Amino acid sequence: MAKRSVLWKALWLALVAVVVLGFAATGCSRVSTETDEVVLHYAGGPFEAIAFEKCINPSSGLTVLGPGDTGYSYPFGQRSFDFSGVEGAESGAISVVSRDNVQMTVAGSATFTLNTECKVLRQFHERIGRKYGAYFEDGQSEGWTKMLNFYFKQPLDRAMDAASQEFEWKKLFNDPQVKQQWELRVGQLAREYIREAAGAEYFCQPLYAGTGDCGDVVLTIQKPQPPDSLIEALAAEQAAKQQNLAQQQINAKVKTELESIKDLVAVLGPNGAILWKAIQDGKVDVIPVPQNGAINITPRQ
Repeated sequence: MAKRSVLWKALWLALVAVVVLGFAATGCSRVSTETDEVVLHYAGGPFEAIAFEKCINPSSGLTVLGPGDTGYSYPFGQRSFDFSGVEGAESGAISVVSRDNVQMTVAGSATFTLNTECKVLRQFHERIGRKYGAYFEDGQSEGWTKMLNFYFKQPLDRAMDAASQEFEWKKLFNDPQVKQQWELRVGQLAREYIREAAGAEYFCQPLYAGTGDCGDVVLTIQKPQPPDSLIEALAAEQAAKQQNLAQQQINAKVKTELESIKDLVAVLGPNGAILWKAIQDGKVDVIPVPQNGAINITPRQ
């Protein structure tokens, strides 16, 4: 019996040691949110299931998390998805095809705010954020860019392609009224497709503050750009049109002059018309002579 008692004590001591070491290893962590940060707090130590605890709002001061607890940081406030293709952008420009089968590229950005209403943000994290690792650590997140490329770029690509199929490339490139119609159509389709891809209103209008109407993502898009070869051809075509217009104006002037000469001949006769033209061109001097007066004319040398 004594040996069995000692054995049980040893087992209990070992178990206590494991628990103590577990707590010592995990320890407690601290969270102090910035003005542009929301943290999702999940509780769960070595011997308990992980469960959502609360949202820690921006500028909440120091919050102590229990042993094994985890905090997931997400941005609060305006963010953007840049698809201009420049250094630092989240994506390159988007390719579209016009109604007359010309491939064009579109650069721009989508400005939005992540929906940080606590229940919605938790849902976003558990459905999307964890899968892509879209939360931030020390202000950095590669998963955030991957997430944006899926939930923004693909719907934008789809929306722009669908809208571009309604217009010819020259009008998209050169006609401000058509570009405006195209932008409105892209905006309508993009917002629809972004919501469809995300499955909920996770991405709101730029001034959304966590309560009230989510609103729509704001798109800023440049006009579609055709290949350089087509731009050069279009410039040559415009130059030819201007030259043709100038020639038409010259022809119209000549025609008017010919009609004027015909009228002079009809009134003055051929010789009279020639004399009139010479006088108009300054080739003949006209000197008024008083009635019954005399004049001496010296020929030009």
